[in-house]
Amino acid sequence: MSDLSHLLDSEPVVATAGTDMLAESIEQQGADVIRSDWRPPAAGTEAALAALAADGRNKDANATAVERLLAVRPQLVDVSVARDVFPDMTPRTFFHAGPPLTWDRASGPMRGAIIGAMIYEGLADSPEDAEFKAARGEIELSPCHHHGAVGPMAGVTSPSMPVAVVADGAGEGVAYSTLNEGLGKVLRYGAFAQEAIDRLHWMDAVLGPVLSAVLESRGPIDLQSLIAQALQMGDDGHNRNRAVTSLFLRELGGALVDGADAPVDQRADVFRFIDGNDHFMLNLVMAAGKLGSDAASGVPASSLVTVMARNGTDFGIRLSGTGDEWFVAPAPPVEGLYLGSFTEEDASPDIGDSTITETVGLGGFAMAAAPAIVGFVGGTAAGAVRRTLAMYEITLAEHPMYQIPMLEFRGTPVGIDAARVVRTGVLPQINTGVAGKVPGTGMVGAGLVEAPMECFAQAIRALAEELS
Repeated sequence: MSDLSHLLDSEPVVATAGTDMLAESIEQQGADVIRSDWRPPAAGTEAALAALAADGRNKDANATAVERLLAVRPQLVDVSVARDVFPDMTPRTFFHAGPPLTWDRASGPMRGAIIGAMIYEGLADSPEDAEFKAARGEIELSPCHHHGAVGPMAGVTSPSMPVAVVADGAGEGVAYSTLNEGLGKVLRYGAFAQEAIDRLHWMDAVLGPVLSAVLESRGPIDLQSLIAQALQMGDDGHNRNRAVTSLFLRELGGALVDGADAPVDQRADVFRFIDGNDHFMLNLVMAAGKLGSDAASGVPASSLVTVMARNGTDFGIRLSGTGDEWFVAPAPPVEGLYLGSFTEEDASPDIGDSTITETVGLGGFAMAAAPAIVGFVGGTAAGAVRRTLAMYEITLAEHPMYQIPMLEFRGTPVGIDAARVVRTGVLPQINTGVAGKVPGTGMVGAGLVEAPMECFAQAIRALAEELS
């Protein structure tokens, strides 16, 4: 009894869970209250959660899936051309971000990017011509994720575009992404002005071939090492990639100067382009993430989330244990900071495959490593730390390579467990760019958004039914 005597002499402390009404009533009576932010499971998931718990296979399956995710060692090995690496890509095939989509349901920035890609490929003479042909079904749309690829924002990948080839240095996996165009009026934000088309042609004529020559000269680049270093330097891997782009340029520097079989003026242009584009590494970080998430796929009974992606119309996820099935809900609006005179009225709903970064422990899950990110997406530095801390509640592991100085070098939260999401009510936190809702507008801002609960509720019910 002596060990507990101090409790008898202290003021009473009460722990509460749920609504604030009880806590406020107790505080009015003079007691100290510790509030727990507890919520009931998502509506309609109670039976599914009970079935998963009773089945017993989920825990081991999740351990296997997250172990596979963490085992990959992504390396940039080449830059090739889309039609050469995707055997099922025809001259009229266009990959896009997010879940499957048809032209009639496409958002403004998605339509704008498809229009621009059709003009770039020579399939249309004007925006009006592109819209007419797309509406008639003269092109084929397919999600990037169905082809081992990812694309930021609209994510449109067409046959002539250069794509990064990222391979697993510890296995056999391969993932792909387009190359980053920079910010502003660019294709991925739905812009199709001549400047965007001209930039794409320069990228396929100069940027892609020069990078391919550099990689042939110097060998693969260890992307995971660069990302890990950049987290120590203030990046988050999604919307702040200044440090990792600088590190990448250092890796290329020697070969760009004198070691690549490419014209000197072109090598200089490539150096200047990457140096002036703080987001250049975003696409490569995404491909590295896709490599890990694909490695974690296909584990029966696992509730680990392998894909989170949006197309401006729908937000979709996939689970390791449910294979290729998509679980979708309407894409939510983004709460953000806007450029110039733009407002939320000008913004498209959430869009892009770049949430693959959050899926593998970066982006919104690593905001505590990047307090400066709030100047771009909004919020506060303290809020960035709170967002990261909350993500430990819904993840299966801490990344051994990606560490956060602010949290005493704790690994970033990685391996989203859909069961924990619906059980706790804690939603994945995402930071993102914002595209204009009118085709051709381009970028209008950046901000913060939460994944919709309905996707996770659908997924858990489907997983439980599959195990029954």
